[in-house]
Amino acid sequence: QVQLVESGGGLVQPGGSLRLSCAASGGIFRINAISVMGWYRQAPGKQRELVATVTTDRTTNYADSVKGRFTISRDDAKNTVYLQMNNLKPEDTAIYYCNAAGYYSDSGFHRPFGSWGQGTQVTVFS
Repeated sequence: QVQLVESGGGLVQPGGSLRLSCAASGGIFRINAISVMGWYRQAPGKQRELVATVTTDRTTNYADSVKGRFTISRDDAKNTVYLQMNNLKPEDTAIYYCNAAGYYSDSGFHRPFGSWGQGTQVTVFS
């Protein structure tokens, strides 16, 4: 019921930067609140792992491997979460997935949702 659309992936050399965006849309339903928004990534042959999350009160959590290099932020007016990635390394190469959880309105009822985006490829190469 709530869809996430990611953008901003691409190819970059080590030391470069990329900014990922993810917009949540409820379609015919109204999104009441998004409790937490985050980014995860999955490299070939590896399990999906947490990159960063941000809550409604702007509490953030980062994987140790990206601390000091990545910054997560959100714009509640746009139901959008961003991931600014600086000083990228080859080991950051992965498909990056957006995730969001919250509540939407459906016929007067507040219903919970948890959604994943389709993923966007980030490749860091020399």
